[in-house]
Formats: sequence, C-alpha cells, structure tokens
Amino acid sequence: MIKRLQRKFVVIAAVCLLIVEFAIIGGINGVNIYQTNKNADNLLNIIIENDGRFPEFDPNGMKHDKPQDNSDSSSDSVSPPESKKPDKHRGFNEETKYQTRYFVVYADSNGEITKVDTGHVAAVSSSQAIEYGKSVLDSGKTSGTSGNYRYKTGDTDKGKIIVFMDCRSDSATKNRFLLVSCAIGAAGYILVCLLIIIFSKRAIRPVVESFEKQKRFITDAGHEIKTPLAIISANTEVLEMVSEPNQWTVSIKNQITRLNGLLKELLSLAKMEEEKPALTMADFNISDAVYDAASPFTTLAETKGKKLTIDVANGLSYHGDEGAIRQLVSILTENAVKYADEDGEIIVKLFTSHNGKETDLEVSNTCKEPPQGDLTKLFDRFYRDDSSRSRSKGEKKGGYGIGLSIAQAIVRSHKSKISCKAENGMMIFTAQLK
Repeated sequence: MIKRLQRKFVVIAAVCLLIVEFAIIGGINGVNIYQTNKNADNLLNIIIENDGRFPEFDPNGMKHDKPQDNSDSSSDSVSPPESKKPDKHRGFNEETKYQTRYFVVYADSNGEITKVDTGHVAAVSSSQAIEYGKSVLDSGKTSGTSGNYRYKTGDTDKGKIIVFMDCRSDSATKNRFLLVSCAIGAAGYILVCLLIIIFSKRAIRPVVESFEKQKRFITDAGHEIKTPLAIISANTEVLEMVSEPNQWTVSIKNQITRLNGLLKELLSLAKMEEEKPALTMADFNISDAVYDAASPFTTLAETKGKKLTIDVANGLSYHGDEGAIRQLVSILTENAVKYADEDGEIIVKLFTSHNGKETDLEVSNTCKEPPQGDLTKLFDRFYRDDSSRSRSKGEKKGGYGIGLSIAQAIVRSHKSKISCKAENGMMIFTAQLK
C-alpha cells in the first residue's frame, strides 16, 4: 500500500508539473510568435505608408521622404495614417532597410496588377511576384502568409499596394527558440521528476506513519480484546452449566461469535495490507482450489432458496498463494450468497483471457436493486450500502464491511486487479489474476 501511495503521489505530481510546463513553454513561444509577427507587420506598414519603400532613418522620428530607386516601378500617392501609435515603428533602425528582403505588387481599382517591384529581393522574379499578387487578390485577405513571405495590403489613390516580406529568418528563429525551450523544459522536467521521486517518501511520511499506527492499533487491540472475549465466553458456558441456557446467554454467545469474526477479519486485513505480506507463492491447480472453496456454499445457498452454479475450466494452473486464493473465492462467494435476491442465482466462473495470459475469477449474483454511484466504494473497509445491500425487505444481512476489503488486498498482493459492475440485473465481481 505504501509503494502504491508513493507511486500515485509521484504520478500526480509529475502530471501537474507537465501541465504547468506545457503552459509556460506554450505561453513563452506564443508571446514570441506574436511579437515577431507584430514586428513584421510594423515593417510592412512602414513600407506601405511610404509607397513601397523604406524611408530614411531619423533617430528623432520617421521621415516620409522617398529616396530615389532604380527599379522600374513608379510612385503612387498614399493617404497618410489617421494616427501614429508610440510603437508604430518599433524595430526600425538605420540597418533595417538593408536587412529586409521584400517585393511590392501594385494593382488598380479593378484588381488588375499594373506593376511589380522586385528590386529588394533576389529569390523572386517579376512573374512569380505577379502570381503571388494574384493569389492575395483572389483570396480577399488583407494580411497573412504565403509560402515564406508575410504580406499586407494597403489602399492607394490608384488601387492597392501589396507588400511581401521574406520571413524565413524569423521562422527559423522561432523554430530554434521552440526547440531550445522544449529541450530546456524537458531537461528541467526530468530533473524535477527525479527530485519528486527522491523526496516522495518524505512527502508521504505522515500518511505512512498514520497507517502504521492504525495497523499497530488493530493488531494490539485484537490481541487485547481476545482475552476478555474468551473470559466472557467461558463465564457464559459456566452460567449455562449452572442453569439452563436462556435467551440472554444465547445472545451473549452470538455476539461473542460476531466479535471474534470481526477480530479475525481485521487481523487478516492488516496482514494482507503489509508492504510485503507473508505469502507462500507456488504453482497450484487453481481449478481445483476454486471448486473446493466454492462448493461448500451450495448447501448454504439452497437453505436460503437460492441456486449456486460453479462453472470452472478444468486443469488451470496459477502461480500464487493457494490459501489466499481459496480465501478470496470464499469471500466473494459468501458475499454473493448473502446479497443475492430471494430465489436468485449465484454463478462462480473461472476462465482464461488475453490468450491464456490471465486467469479470471468471476462471481456474480442476481440483484434487482444494485447499489448506486461509485461501485469501487464497496471495497472500502466498513462500507455498507444500507439501501440495497445491508437490508432486503427488512432483513439484516450481517457482515462488517471488511470482506471485500480483504478480497481486494489479496488480489493486489498478487499484483492483479479486482473490479465490480452492475449489468443486466447482476452484480459481477471479477478478479483478473495475472
């Protein structure tokens, strides 16, 4: 149980850390992409505002005088912007126009391309620039990306201007940043996970100490209560010898029997929940073990007007503790007989699954009103669902709510799983023995 609790703590902490890392890395890269695209759009706006050119740089402010250019394009006038934001030209410096590769496409009011300017890029010819321009005009978009180029459109007195800027360098930088951040994040994640594993024992120490105290209390209390119960039982027998047995002595003996049964189950549960329960693991014929453990309940079921059917595959072998498996079968079968409907049926099955790699023990009983909600709670110690399990037409079923907890502990001690489901009017408990 302690190892299982430690694994659960490590897994939950690792998953939470992974979610946080994803959020941090995603947020950083998202901001980086946004800022890069914003800077590119700012440069595109500068070029559009200056009729397809970069203006001369002025440290004190932007100059919109247009330098001479030896390209075959002419200048169209553009409307000045209505307002200028403080960061309108952020990222523009005296080297920007020499570092930025771009080309410009001009179109008239009818959407026909009139001219192109490819004097600031080497990778695109005039015909290719025309194709890029037609693609943007047909799409109707005002900004976006086309291949390795980010584009933006603007209006002129004669039509439209479309500026395409080479963003391969920016894309490579974004990709490198993403890879580096993921690599650093992965390394940090692994390192923190190792620290979580190292310090997990210290983190769950209070829970472990509480659990150990609980087990010690159960064991000590069990041994302490045994002596008074033995004395009470002996005194009751003496009373019955001196005088005739009566309803009070019979009631005392019944309660002593119940308490002895409770103590036995508590000690058995504490033993099975130890970190390394004392099990004798060996190969044995599980078919015979299941049949022998379930068959004594046939008579008990018949006395209650119920039918017990045992369907066991012959000759199956299993490596485990035979005594514990027999106890598991007894607990599940007794539970099914106890809570089956009147005139109901109990079925005990043993079969192989997953191509013979797994041996399944399935115990089911008819149940017209199955428990509602989370059925895994049935395996909690002292859990009783009074509405559908503890009473049936006013009849008390007895039991202490410990049996299924012991069954779960036995299955887990064999590194296997046990589950419960309500289906087609049947309560089905399945132990998947590996």
